[in-house]
Amino acid sequence: MVLEHLDRIFPSEADLSQDGNNVRIDTGESRLAQLGYYQELDRSLSVISNFALCFVTISVLQGITTLYSQGLQYGCPISVIYGWLIAGFFTVFVGLSMAEICSSYPTSGGLYYWSAKLAGPSWAPFASWLTCWFNMVGQWANTTSVDFSLAQMIQVIILLSTGGKNGSGYLASKYVLICIYGGILFVHGVLNILPVKFISILGNVAAAWNIIGVSLLMVLIPFVAPKRASVEYISTHFNTDTAVGIQSKPYIFVLGLLMSSYTLAGYDASVHLVEETKSADRNGPKGIISAILVSFIVGWGYLLGITFAVTDIPHLVNPNNDAGGYAAAQLFYDAFESRYGSGVGGIICFGVAAVAIFFCVMEWYMHSQEMEQCLIHPSGIN
Repeated sequence: MVLEHLDRIFPSEADLSQDGNNVRIDTGESRLAQLGYYQELDRSLSVISNFALCFVTISVLQGITTLYSQGLQYGCPISVIYGWLIAGFFTVFVGLSMAEICSSYPTSGGLYYWSAKLAGPSWAPFASWLTCWFNMVGQWANTTSVDFSLAQMIQVIILLSTGGKNGSGYLASKYVLICIYGGILFVHGVLNILPVKFISILGNVAAAWNIIGVSLLMVLIPFVAPKRASVEYISTHFNTDTAVGIQSKPYIFVLGLLMSSYTLAGYDASVHLVEETKSADRNGPKGIISAILVSFIVGWGYLLGITFAVTDIPHLVNPNNDAGGYAAAQLFYDAFESRYGSGVGGIICFGVAAVAIFFCVMEWYMHSQEMEQCLIHPSGIN
């Protein structure tokens, strides 16, 4: 008899499935059994699918593109280029700690369960309750805010496609914007009632879209832009023209750092999906670490690429420009319009980022569902 994927802790007979002379052991299920945690969900996600869904949730295209105005206004380029390195450095350590806990407690909605087990019997109810509600409120706020940012991106795409703000383009009213927002929420809700296997396929497509999209934009935008910033400008310039009267450079830097901190988040997505991941006690941690590292590398490349195309910060953040002050959209639009006399290519590039954000929110919906599911799990936190 041959044991495949032998766990460090031998599982019970209920965790073994016979196949001829072989015994296949899912290490994640064996670990759950030892914790007294009842397995409910179907394990259909591979380590690649787990990574893909986590990478899409972090989505550097989502965070950087939507908050680039923030980074430009507060200390750019130093705050965005070096700020990304600082945020990424500390994020890796948080991810390593989370991965280690995940290897011991590979449970769905892990943060809720983890806090109960790590706090001890006396504090378990309060710790898990507090962790759960902070996490749930964060999930709801992030899902709705990113969907709203997607609605704003669609608003800007329509504006630029019809001539821009200075060319009598159509700027959707707040009522139209809310309708677009509601439509996006509805579509995402429908997608997340589909089977997990289908969502897994979409996750793999989304990961490919994000990697290809960010790789394309980091090269294409500075290549197309007729004017580029120098290496010295990228390395040393610190924008203090915040338009809000802030004079303190450390404070400006911290505000600029928010873009990077906000983007490098969501890597707990791997944890929320571990009960649906094969050999979760091993593949869950791999999903966390690999998603953080890949996001860190491609995100910094994306920031460098588009920041090399920045030569006039006040123009990009000006609310009276063609994109209505949406810096990333104006940057893409200007790059193509300056070289080819038309900004259509820039609108398409901005659309690539918008599709990535659509995929990102799809994953956030799934994670919210996983957290809610763990609250009613029969195993509880006993």
